[in-house]
Amino acid sequence: MRKISLVAAGAILATMSVMADTIPARAAVPSATAQADSPAGQTRAAATAARSFLATFDPGSRTKVQFPFVTQKSGTLARFRRSAPDQPVQPVTDAQAAAPAARGPGMGPPGGFIGERYGTSVWSNFPVSDVPRPGLQLGQMTTGQYTAALHLLQTLLSAKGYQKVMDIMGGDQALADSGTPFASGRAVYTMAVFGEPGDTKPWMVQFGGHHLGLNIVIDGTHGIMTPTLTGAQPAMYLADGRTVRVLAGENDRAFALLDSLDAKQRRQAILPYKVEDLVQGPGHDGETLIPEGVKGSDLTAAQKDLLMDVIGEWAGIINDAYAAPRLKEIRADLDSTWFAWSGPATHTPGHNGVSYYRIQGPRLLIEFSPQGVGDDPTMHVHTVYRDPTDSYGSRYTMP
Repeated sequence: MRKISLVAAGAILATMSVMADTIPARAAVPSATAQADSPAGQTRAAATAARSFLATFDPGSRTKVQFPFVTQKSGTLARFRRSAPDQPVQPVTDAQAAAPAARGPGMGPPGGFIGERYGTSVWSNFPVSDVPRPGLQLGQMTTGQYTAALHLLQTLLSAKGYQKVMDIMGGDQALADSGTPFASGRAVYTMAVFGEPGDTKPWMVQFGGHHLGLNIVIDGTHGIMTPTLTGAQPAMYLADGRTVRVLAGENDRAFALLDSLDAKQRRQAILPYKVEDLVQGPGHDGETLIPEGVKGSDLTAAQKDLLMDVIGEWAGIINDAYAAPRLKEIRADLDSTWFAWSGPATHTPGHNGVSYYRIQGPRLLIEFSPQGVGDDPTMHVHTVYRDPTDSYGSRYTMP
C-alpha cells in the first residue's frame, strides 16, 4: 500500500503488538492431508479442513467467520473513509466520493481507501484498519481455531504457495515491529468462509490483510484463486538469522525472461511510458485493458517456458491439483499472451528491481508493481493476479 498517516488509538496498536508477539511465524499445525492426486480428492480434503475449522466455533460465534456465498458477475468497487483521525472507517458511496470533502491527516486518499466487494466479501491491499474485511483476525482466535485456520490454508495451497503467504506475513510483522500508525502484523490477518464447505456446491475462503488477499473459490472439482493480491513491505527482512526475500521468484524470473529477448523483442516489450501502480488492482474487476508489449507468438519455445515460469509464481500458489488444469489452459493461450515492461532493464542481484511488468492473455492478467511513494521501491511491491473469464469462480458459479 502507499504509506499513509493514520492517528490510530494507542490502546488498539498496543493490543495488536501483543497479539503479534504471541503468534509464532509458523504454528505447529497438522500436516495437510497428503496432496490429493485429483481435483475431486483435493476438494474433499479442503471441505474437510474447512468444516474442521468451523467446528472450532460454537453456533453463536460461528457467525463471525462464516457468511453466505453470494454470486455475482464481477466484483465491485468499495470505498471507505474515516470522518476523523480517531474514528473507524465507514463505507463511502459514489456520491460521497465525488463530492468535495475536507480531509484531515490520516483520513485517507481522495475517494477513500479502496477495496473490492464480491457478495459479502471484501479484499484489498490496504491494512484491515483502512478496509475492514469480514471474518476473524488470527490474533482473536483460540489456539485450536488458529491451528485449524492454518491447516485449512495448508490444504488449499501448494507447499510453495503456503510458504509465500508465511513470508508475506513475516514481512508485515517486521513492518509492525518497526512501528506503524495502522493495523499490521500477523495478528490482524483475517479469515472468513463463505457458503457451506462441501464437494458440489460453490464456497469460498478469503484470507488476507496488508499486502495479501487470497480469494479461493471451490466448486466441485474446480479450485479458483482469481482474483488474488500478493505484495511485500519490506520485501527483504531477517528472520531466525536468515534473510527472507519476499516475491524473489516473481522478480528474478521476470528479469530472466527480459534478458532472453533479442533487440526487436525488447523494443516491443518495453513500454515508452512509465507505469507506477497496478492498473487493475482491487476495485477494477470487469474492466477491459488493451494488450501491450511483445506477443507470445513472437517468442521462442524457450522464452515461452520462461514466461510460464513467471506465471507459475501466481498460478502455482493454489494446491497442485487445482493448479495443473489452470496452468494447462494458460499454456494453451501463450501465443495470444502479451508481456509488457516499464522501467530499468537491470536490477541488483539478490534484490528486487524497480520495474513494472504485466502479463496479459485471454484468461490471464498479472501485474507486478514496485511502489515508490515515500519508500524504497525495491522493498515495497504490489501484485495482482486475475482471470477476466473466471472472476471469483464465475465461469462455473454463474448460470
